[in-house]
Amino acid sequence: MPARGAAPQEIRLTAEPARAQGSRLPSPRRRTRRRSVKNPQCNCCDGYAHYLRKNGFEIEVKLTIDLAWISSKAGVPANFQGCHTMFIDGHVVDGHVPVKAVQKLLSERPDIAGIALPGMPMGSPGIAGGKTEPFTIYEVTKDGKAPAVYSTE
Repeated sequence: MPARGAAPQEIRLTAEPARAQGSRLPSPRRRTRRRSVKNPQCNCCDGYAHYLRKNGFEIEVKLTIDLAWISSKAGVPANFQGCHTMFIDGHVVDGHVPVKAVQKLLSERPDIAGIALPGMPMGSPGIAGGKTEPFTIYEVTKDGKAPAVYSTE
């Protein structure tokens, strides 16, 4: 466990959009680079990473035993933390959030820290089984206020 206030070195996370070859501007259909930090014992996160790749995201997965600390440091309330935390374009995405909500976050760029899908709902990306109910994705606020609903899918 890192000293209080110190960030583990292996998780220096930045995310940059991939550039279209030969262009200084991002392609409208660019592949988005994202980094994910996950618990080494969790295998569903690999399924989620595969889902993101199939949907045009470049993703680098890093293993850590400090996931709760990383998520808390990013502003994700303990009861909203999932089995992996991702960082993209200055936002945090926690849990098995559907790509549609991630794309909405990236296109709208709201003034929030990020979004989270609490728990591991059946049928969510990377989780086996059929979807049994709508997924409620919550805002992760910058000021520590209780998360509000961001979207429902």
